Amino acid sequence: MPAASQTSRTARFFVFLLLAVAGLFYVKWHPYYGRAFTAAAQHSIGHSILMGDAASAPAPSWSAALGYALAYGKAIWQAMVLGLLLGSGVQALLPANWVARALGGRGFGSVLAGGLLAVPGMMCTCCAAPVVVGLRRHQAAPGASIAFWLGNTVLNPATLVFTGFVLGWHWTLLRLALGIPMVFGLGHLANRLTGPGQPVALVLPASEPEPRSFVEVITLWARIFVRMTVRLIPEYIIIVLLLGATRAWMFPHIGPEIGDQWFWIVGLAVAGMLFVIPTAGEVPIVQAMLALGLGVGPAAALLMTLPPVSLPSLTMLGRSFPLRLLVTIALSVVAFGVLAGAIASALGMR
Repeated sequence: MPAASQTSRTARFFVFLLLAVAGLFYVKWHPYYGRAFTAAAQHSIGHSILMGDAASAPAPSWSAALGYALAYGKAIWQAMVLGLLLGSGVQALLPANWVARALGGRGFGSVLAGGLLAVPGMMCTCCAAPVVVGLRRHQAAPGASIAFWLGNTVLNPATLVFTGFVLGWHWTLLRLALGIPMVFGLGHLANRLTGPGQPVALVLPASEPEPRSFVEVITLWARIFVRMTVRLIPEYIIIVLLLGATRAWMFPHIGPEIGDQWFWIVGLAVAGMLFVIPTAGEVPIVQAMLALGLGVGPAAALLMTLPPVSLPSLTMLGRSFPLRLLVTIALSVVAFGVLAGAIASALGMR
């Protein structure tokens, strides 16, 4: 490879690295550092975005849809912009063969790398989705991409700390005990389901041609950013509005009558998997529901299923993975939630 071309690739990599570090510091690391002290001192990180201090969500209406969408959008818009910048930056700034070497393998090593790479990201499932789209278009294997996607939420160190200070460290241990096999186990399963010999090109269109000059890099980056925004955001907004409007159907009146019966655990595990929340939003939601008398089984199910996936994020990744794989991941997340509910109920966690 000519020295000038190698220098250009290296320079683009450092631009991407600078964007990732500076963006995550501003959007995630610095705010969450201060929030951890709040959690430790007050044993709270705010009100439940789902229903506030009420025992039930507002009745389905346009007002309920718009109210939730605005509250949710205010919480995640910066992270979504960063996710789109990083997702488009992966394609414009990183050489495809670099991504393929790091995350393109079908063995467990690439799954492990994808999951560990997610830990400093700490993004919600929808904000991580554009980055996953970029990784898949640049030849990242399904397993590494799934591990990265799930790891952003399930292995989020800030959320684990918040959970410990707000709900108790036994809840953090439960989250870790099931979260680690969820991230890496489902990543490994993704590689198995897509077939060890199936090339990524059969799932996705070819990557963009590699740019050669600074102007080409910026032009390509802007074009991919706009294209991803136009394709992903409108459907995302529509689904968030629908979920916001119908959340009273998904989460009924919360009180002591919702105990540790299996049907409540399964029902809320499914609702948690479908619903969309900002990063760490599950912590105040579970705290508020426990205060209203919700059983620990359904609460544990929500703690495991609210963060990893959602209907909007599954839709955003609909062109990056086979439908069968996404359905399997969604059902597996529900299964982990049911298992968490069963463990919490059996142990009598409070």
